[in-house]
Amino acid sequence: MQLYLMGLWETVRDFIATGGDVLYLVFIALLIMWIVLVERYWYLLGVFPKDRKRIIEQWEARKDTTSWYAHKIREAWVSEVSVKLNSRMLLLKTMIAVCPMIGLLGTVTGMIAVFEIMAVQGTGNPRLMASGISMATIPTMAGMVAALSGMIFVTRLDARIRRERDKLLDSLPHH
Repeated sequence: MQLYLMGLWETVRDFIATGGDVLYLVFIALLIMWIVLVERYWYLLGVFPKDRKRIIEQWEARKDTTSWYAHKIREAWVSEVSVKLNSRMLLLKTMIAVCPMIGLLGTVTGMIAVFEIMAVQGTGNPRLMASGISMATIPTMAGMVAALSGMIFVTRLDARIRRERDKLLDSLPHH
């Protein structure tokens, strides 16, 4: 197991060396995005059902569910839960948008490295130019993969949040 982990670490280190230091920024953005995604799913699947149950019990315990005041209380409860459900969704969507931008930063720094090599060595050393081109393309690819991985789950999470909110509204009848 230890040998496998060491081999994995070597592979990651080689990948970062090929793509440049910008990959650390992509990794940090990806880590933040996935920590928040896991937290949002934890809330949606673990905490929200208890909140929904509590609100439905409070609504059913009310004697008055038809007056204007009752409707405003219902709206306030649903609004409060909606805020909790949508909490940090903007951060997630921002991280998805930032990942490709960080990758493009890597492209720019990689191309600068290629131009520096060309200025110093000329165009006669293709091996050195290839390393600069790798530094230009790998961060872009990493940023795009990071964004796509988050986009899939955030889209599903967003749809699930809307569905749960609508189910809560349907569970609070207003006669």
